[in-house]
Amino acid sequence: MDFTKYIANHVREIPRSGIRDFFEVVQTMTDVISLGIGEPDYVTPWRIREAAIFAMEKGRTGYTSNLGLPKLRQAVATYIEQRCRVSYRPQTEVLISVGVSEALDLALRALLNPGDEVIFHEPSYVSYNPSVLLSYGKPVAVRTSSEHEFRVLAQDIERVITPRSKALLLSFPTNPTGGILRAEDLEPIAEICRRRDLVVLSDEIYCELVYDGTGHVSIASLPGMKERTVLLNGCSKSYAMTGFRVGYACAPGPMIEAMMKIHQYAIMCASIMSQEAAIEALENCQKEVEIMREDYERRRNFVVNRLNEIGLACHTPKGTFYAFPEISSTGLKSKDFSLQLLRSKKVAVVPGSAFGVSGEGFVRCCFATGLDKLKEAMDRIAEFVEEIGSR
Repeated sequence: MDFTKYIANHVREIPRSGIRDFFEVVQTMTDVISLGIGEPDYVTPWRIREAAIFAMEKGRTGYTSNLGLPKLRQAVATYIEQRCRVSYRPQTEVLISVGVSEALDLALRALLNPGDEVIFHEPSYVSYNPSVLLSYGKPVAVRTSSEHEFRVLAQDIERVITPRSKALLLSFPTNPTGGILRAEDLEPIAEICRRRDLVVLSDEIYCELVYDGTGHVSIASLPGMKERTVLLNGCSKSYAMTGFRVGYACAPGPMIEAMMKIHQYAIMCASIMSQEAAIEALENCQKEVEIMREDYERRRNFVVNRLNEIGLACHTPKGTFYAFPEISSTGLKSKDFSLQLLRSKKVAVVPGSAFGVSGEGFVRCCFATGLDKLKEAMDRIAEFVEEIGSR
């Protein structure tokens, strides 16, 4: 029996993640230095781990409210007010999700009717395009470039708006490029959203990981934007809590209510032990975040300088823990470059094409790994590039 014919058309037509497919190859090899998976190499701070353990020891093992623990929603509201200068009511404007990915999925499903268009910038996180498609929307990509530090420009957004445009999906700092948007970039974008009546989905999961003294600005903090923005964030990256799977959404009450209805039938609630850990993270672990951020900045400086020395032009990312060097000078496509580097030098990077057609000609290098491994990886990449040049 061929079960393929029973699979829904819109699911069958979505390709598998370019990152995960590539790392299926990595899993078959040994002694690989991985600059691929976007995960902190830090162990979750002990205070956070202890909070999860203590929750279990206290017998805190049941369901929570569909919206999440009231204390965690209050901690989120307090954190967002301090970090982003936007005030939310924890009782009705905050929802705890299973990672930011679920929060984005809930927001898209709550917003979109079939055929509604969602504008997003590219290169982008691998799930954005398929997440829109799975919600029966139409993804509309806007190209960004290294020339503009991978910032999305207001005029490029306005150029693609049509009568079916319903939402703008922003993710700054950006995976995979490390691009950020400053207030002067966001203000004209906000003006377009107000004038053209667009909802904004703002994925700010990397908001703590900004460098060079740059401050993070949330579009929700700009005049007239809180009421049309769904602010998405979580604990995975900043607090090294990827496996805890805690995300959250802050939005106007009717939007949170709509998202909650989907969440309660599909998921019910995030793990209570993870929620207890997230309370500890948000309330008491900012010092640990600062230590990790300072270390990532040192690693960024080394990796970017070394890549440029090798001859792989790389802009300096202002956020995240990714470098996005251009590899077109080698004459190889990004997937060929990545596979050949993996097989000949046992260094894993992600092909830029995994992040959309705008990512071709680049690879993503995650510098959330130890400096000793980064040094070895850069030496191996240098050898690889030199060997290509001598062919």
